[in-house]
Formats: sequence, C-alpha cells, structure tokens
Amino acid sequence: MKPPLTITLLLLARLAADGAEDFSSFEAKVRPALKKHCYECHSAETGKAKGGLTLDTKHGTLTGGDTGPAVTPGDPSKSLLLTAIKHGDPDLEMPPKKPKLPEAVIADIERWIKAGAPDPRVSVAKAADRPPIDLEAGRQFWSYKKPVMPKLAAQGIGGFIEAKLKENKLTPAPAAEPVVLLRRLHFDLTGLPPTPQQVKDFTLEKLEATVDALLASREFGARWGRHWLDVARYAESNGRESNLAFPQAWRFRDYVIDAVNADIPFDRFITEQVAGDLLPAKDDAERARLWIATGFLAFGAKGLNEQNKAQFAADVADEQLDAVTRAVMASSIACARCHDHKTDPFSMEDYYALAGIFKSTRTFYGNWVDSENNNHSQLIRLPELPGQVIPNKSVPEARVKQLKADLLKMDQEEKERKEFYEKAKREGRDISGDYYKMLTQAIGNYWKRGGINGELERVDEKGRALPLCMGVKDAERIADSQLYDRGELAHPVKAVPRGFPRLIESKTKIPQGQSGRLELAQWLTSRDNPLTARVMANRVWHHLLGAGIVRTVDTFGFGGERPSHPELLDYLALRFMDGGWSVKKLIKEIVMTKTYRQSSAHRSDAFDKDPDNRLLAHANKRRLDAEVIRDSMLAISGLLDASRRPGSLVAELDGQSLSLIGFNNKLPADLDGSHRRSVYLPVIRDQMPDVLEQFDVANPNLVTGDRDVTNVPLQALYLLNGPFVQEQAAALAQRITKEKPTQQERIRRAFAICFNRAPDPKEQQLAEKFFQTTSADDPKLLTAFCQSLLSSAEFRIAD
Repeated sequence: MKPPLTITLLLLARLAADGAEDFSSFEAKVRPALKKHCYECHSAETGKAKGGLTLDTKHGTLTGGDTGPAVTPGDPSKSLLLTAIKHGDPDLEMPPKKPKLPEAVIADIERWIKAGAPDPRVSVAKAADRPPIDLEAGRQFWSYKKPVMPKLAAQGIGGFIEAKLKENKLTPAPAAEPVVLLRRLHFDLTGLPPTPQQVKDFTLEKLEATVDALLASREFGARWGRHWLDVARYAESNGRESNLAFPQAWRFRDYVIDAVNADIPFDRFITEQVAGDLLPAKDDAERARLWIATGFLAFGAKGLNEQNKAQFAADVADEQLDAVTRAVMASSIACARCHDHKTDPFSMEDYYALAGIFKSTRTFYGNWVDSENNNHSQLIRLPELPGQVIPNKSVPEARVKQLKADLLKMDQEEKERKEFYEKAKREGRDISGDYYKMLTQAIGNYWKRGGINGELERVDEKGRALPLCMGVKDAERIADSQLYDRGELAHPVKAVPRGFPRLIESKTKIPQGQSGRLELAQWLTSRDNPLTARVMANRVWHHLLGAGIVRTVDTFGFGGERPSHPELLDYLALRFMDGGWSVKKLIKEIVMTKTYRQSSAHRSDAFDKDPDNRLLAHANKRRLDAEVIRDSMLAISGLLDASRRPGSLVAELDGQSLSLIGFNNKLPADLDGSHRRSVYLPVIRDQMPDVLEQFDVANPNLVTGDRDVTNVPLQALYLLNGPFVQEQAAALAQRITKEKPTQQERIRRAFAICFNRAPDPKEQQLAEKFFQTTSADDPKLLTAFCQSLLSSAEFRIAD
C-alpha cells in the first residue's frame, strides 16, 4: 500500500496539472527581480521609460532603449541589462546610486539569458507611428477625444462583440452551464464561492434576482472595495528606507468598502478623495467621513529620512499628483517633472500647474521624528461620535503630565546649551571638549521630543485616546509652484499658475487663497474629460471579463495598448455617466449579457484566429485573486468570520517602526492570524501576508489596476506546507465528518463544497483508493485529502 502522502500527491497532480515549465525560471527569479529593482524607472506600470527603456514587456526588454537591446537571447555578453547590473560600464550602472544587486540575482538573470531568455509576457501592441506629443495632435488621439455614442448602441453590449466576431468569421461560444455561471458571479461580485444549497436553488430564471442580491450583499463591498484599494496604493506603512506604521490608514479602507456598498456615484467618490475636506458636510459624521476620504492622498510612500524640507514637500506633491492622474485618468503626467512628456501631450507647464495644487496642500500622515524620520506630521482630529472605533491606546493622566514635564525639561536644557555656547563665544573659550557631548545630548533630545509629541498628539489632556485619521487640508500658505529645470529645486525657471493640463480644455478658475483641489476634482469628473469615465468603465470590464478593452488598464496614453472595441468602450463610458456614475448599474449591465455568460471551453477555431481572445469568442479562464483564494478556503472550511475587523492589527502596535517587525511578538510570522476576510489583513509595505504575497497581491507602492498572474513552484510549496492551508484542510475535514457518515459520502460532499460538482468516476475511484488503508479512520487521511482539493488548480480557477 502506498503511503498516504504519495497518493495525496497523485490526486493533487490529477487535479492541479498546471505546468508552465518553460517559463519557471523567469517567473520564479527573473520577473520578481526586475519588478523589485527595475520597474520603478522602466515600466508602463510606473509610466517611466528612462533612457527609452521599458522592462515590463517582452517587446520592451528585447527592443531596449537609447543604447540598444537590453537582452540578446542566448548571448549574455551582448545583453546590456547584464552589463548594467554587473556594473561593468560606469555609464550603465543599474540601479543608479544604489549598491550592486546580489550576486545570486545577477547569476539568475545571466542563466536566464543563456537559456534563450524565455519570457511569457505579452508585448504591448503599438498602433501609431509616432507619439502625439504636440497639443493639437494629442487631441486627435483616441483616448483624448470625448466619447461619442456609436450607431450600434441600440443593440447593447452584445451588438459590439458580435459585430467584431462576424467581421473575423467567428461565432460566440455557447452559454456556460448554470453552475459555472453561478460560481463566476459569486467570485466576481463577492469574492466567495456559492454554497451547495445556493447551487441547488439556482436557475437561469433567477439570474437577475441573483445578481441583484449579490450586488446588495455587504460582501460586494469587500470584493470591489479591494479593487479600488489596489488602485489607491493603499498601505498601512510607509515602506522604503523608513518603514514606519500608518496606524490610522484602516479608516480609509472602511470608507472605501462602505462607499462601494452604498454605490456612491463614482464622480462623487473621486471628489471626496481628492477634496473631501473642502466639501460641505451636514453633520459631524459626514465631516468625519469626508476627512477620512482624503486619506487617498496621504498614504503614499515617502522619503521620510529626506533632510531637505523643500525637496521632501516636492516629492510628496509629485507622488500625490502621480497617484491621482494614474488612478483616475490612467495617465503618467508625473513623467513631465523633469522634461516635457516624451510620448504624450503633457508639458512641464502642465506638471507644475498641478504640482502647485498639491504643494498648497498639507498632508497629515502621523509619523513623528526619530532615527528613521526627519519629517514630522500630525493626524487630523475627527469629531467624537457614538460607537466610534478608537484603536490607539489611552494613557493615565499622570503620563500626560510627565510627558509635558519632560518637554519642559528638554526646553530648559536647550536654553542652557545655547546660553553656554554664546557665553563661551563671547569669552573666547575653547569648548571643543564639550562639543560632542552637547551634540549627542541635543540629537538624543531631538528624537526623544519627536516620540513625546507623537504620543501627546494621540490623547487629550486626561490621556483619553482621540479619534484621528490620515488625510489632507489646504495649507496655510497657498502658492503657485516654480517650474524647475530638469526638476531640480536649485534651478527655478518661472512660476506656473495653478491649473490643469491644457490637453483637456477647462474654463474653471482656481480661486485665490485656495489650493485648487476642489476645482481639480471637478475637472477630473467633468463630462468634458474624455478619460475618467472611460478608464473606470475599462477597469470594471477588466475585472469581469479577465482583460480590459484596453489591456493596459493604467495606461491610456500612447505608451498603452489600443482598445480592442473602441466603440464599445465609448458606449460603456457614456452609459456609466448617463446612469449617474453608478458602478453597480454598470456591473449589472455587463454580467447580464450573453458575452459574460459564455462558456470558457477551449475552441481551436477561435484560438487559431485570436489566440489572446481579444474578440471574446469565449469567456476567459481566470485564476482567482490572492484574497479570493484565501477567503474561499475560509468559507468552505467553515472558519470564515465575515464581520468587519475593528481597526487594524497595525494600529495596536507599540511604537511606529516596522523595520524589525519580525521581532514584534504581536504579529504572527506571516501576518495572517485572522479568520476575517483578507481585505482586513494588515497591508505592510515590503512585508505582506504569505498567502497574499505568493499569489500576486497588488504592490502597495504602485497604482495597480491589473495584477500579475504567475505560476511558480513557491505557490505549490505554500499550498503543501503553509500552516494556514493546513488549518483550513483540518477544519474542512471536521466539517465533512460531522455532515456525512461514510467515506463515499464524504468524498462527494468535499467535491460539492470545494467545486460545486460531484467527482467524476476516476476521481471517485482515486479518492476511495486513498482511504483503503489499515488506518482508514485516521483523521489525518481526510485532512490530507481535503488539502489536496484546496491545493488543486480547479480550486484556484473561477470556472
């Protein structure tokens, strides 16, 4: 008799035959290295192509930049990428101004090049001969024209799809089986699988009622709120060189989930995040909600150890400008900081007109000065409301008094040091022997003062914790920004009045004494802006169909891909606006179509003509997102706690530094000690929960509308050895044992819970053979069997 593990692996192999062996080295080692070290300056994702080089597509990597091809497959000696990372040429050292990459990483990339540089990434298709970089030519580019309702509008979404298929002599796929459609709807709209009872009750006659119920469920907000948190680069720590906690970031997370569930019109949703502090509020609860919404601008990664205050302010404004324009317009206007945009019609004047708006904004992110931070910031104090969650800790009143006394003592010491120095200077005495002692004491007090101020800002006079949030307000000093030659603050050229990119004409004027953020929000959400509705409609389509009409969902400029169905995108954008900017209405219209309801079965005729399925002759097979995989395991095991987590684990930590978080015993090693939905897990930059990290969670440093989807060995190892997966398997085994008395029934029940189907004869035979041992009643056997189902490819695929 074979050992249980061997049989389990055989069963797993039958259920999880995914192999992508040709690209395993690239996916496991090369892509992560490029993403970590290179994409920041060389990718469509960030909108930067320094030296004309992009490394986030196969085409860009092979074509190279101004100096030639980055990679020559099979020949490391001719591959400039390898030369650069080896620091073999002083003019090509990459990453610039940073240490050389680890030797192991360099060796991995060299081996990959020697092997022929196999690369599965799809190249971005270019559809124009030259970029429309002058203003008038830019206004003729497809994405910068206002959408127009097409002639096919009367036929709805299906008319556009069928017309393209007919043009290419293809026909639509048949409808998916009802159970497949139901699973697709549940995963897409709530991020959770349907129960066996829901499958039993479902009929196509109940389709619309089912869609309405899923859209109305609170789980919809958890699923679609997470999509926006990806775009908003939501995080609970700063990352970079100073990974300090943002203990109040969770309030924005909850704001987004609530706003999505309430179907707040998207134009209002954007306005609240860009300028909520400038909107009128009917009561304290509304005022608090609007302040929290502006957290969108506050939790970007910052160079907290920057000593130059003007440089720090310029970099914060740049990050905010970049986040807003990418998230809302899918445009990389921040590329015009140092020079006019190389491919899109955005000038340096456009950039600095926007930069003045954000430089006239004060950002509240709540980190105090210490050894990792030179840039103190407070938080916004919220109105006190009934039932309000305040996770930060209260302290005894005596502690408040002591902290204030410590500040007075440090003030006195500082005064005495100054007097001592001035007296010695007058008397001509040599104080070099006391200098370093005084300097050390001064630096120590400086850092200590930061911690004391940080603690005092979180409590009132009696030590009671205050309700606080991250966000922004207009700065006390409102001013236009200078235009800086090559983006360098030492070389100002001229002041640029605050305003908006000239590409999209606007008569809106920014009032004196105001930052202009409210007017910016109005400009972004105007019907005259050709991008905002198109970009969001495309994001929705991407999440429901598996690929956007424009596949580069975060890049609508010349560097992005052209739309597969431009008239359909115009139709969706106009329907979106005409429907009151309702995301739920747009989703419902799409999921009710025959296009969405098609089978995803492979078709040779369609594959031969359209291997990427851009024409949608059938539905796309899609791997579930990291959060959906985790939440589905919790749901089928019976351990899921669907309630909202009050606050966040990050808010309950002592201190603010997360650089040594592995030594903080309050957090489990993988940050995943919860049975709540994954959207409530801590989002710590550079240290995400294992189950999310392994399955391509969004990088919280970037605006991310389209996640990577990889298939690497570490995923299989995690599913086999991960404590979380083992816990869910054991709980599922216990659940099945309670529900069914015999092994045959338990096998069928396990398949029904995990896959919403019965096992086929071969699967039933394999499973029964697995249990035919002398220790068949050993609960570990059923747990191993359940783990094999959770680890299968079928469990991770929507249909």
